[in-house]
Amino acid sequence: MKLKHFLLIGILALGSLVQAQDVKKNAIEVTGVAEMEVEPNEIVFSIGIKADNKNELADNEKKLFDILKNAGVSNEDIKFKSMYQNIYSKTSKFTKSYQFKVSAKSNLSKIFEDLNQKWVNSLNIAEIKNTKIADFRKAVKINALKAAKEKADYLLESMGKKTGNVIEIVEIEDYTSDTVMPVAYKSRMSNVQLEMADASVDYSFDNIENIKLKYSIKTRYEIL
Repeated sequence: MKLKHFLLIGILALGSLVQAQDVKKNAIEVTGVAEMEVEPNEIVFSIGIKADNKNELADNEKKLFDILKNAGVSNEDIKFKSMYQNIYSKTSKFTKSYQFKVSAKSNLSKIFEDLNQKWVNSLNIAEIKNTKIADFRKAVKINALKAAKEKADYLLESMGKKTGNVIEIVEIEDYTSDTVMPVAYKSRMSNVQLEMADASVDYSFDNIENIKLKYSIKTRYEIL
């Protein structure tokens, strides 16, 4: 009985191996590629303010909120990040940092001009994105899959064959730049000092590089 059992297992294993080889032999593997450029519509800034005492810090904080409110930034788009007290410093003993979000409708040049204050010690770009980036990613991946199918169709058609059922789909992320840097900011990527800001620089969404999405989809199809 044991011998018959082992023989049966051996026959089944051999059959599976032959079947796997046949599938591999009668299949075509292709890769589809798709790309898309997306215009950013949102920027998240990190900003730091400073003061010599708590009362002054509270006043500067109010000034910051007033400036952002006048620029169309809602309170919901302003997030507190941290607060620091340096007991050893003779000046600027208190610092506080926030993040605020602006849309493509915002006048960035005006915001920079209004924030060019001595009590503002830093302004950094935290993130640049498109609010519908997830939908654009899906679209690019679907286009890559369609490109793979189209490639398999015309290659097999040239040999008098047809594309059968899909056997395997493998997603390959080639390149995606969810966070891009505006050309005007490239020389000031970290800790932008507003006192040194060049008024002639165009701080607008028109001066921001597009977000680039590129995906590859590797597929395997049956050959009919």
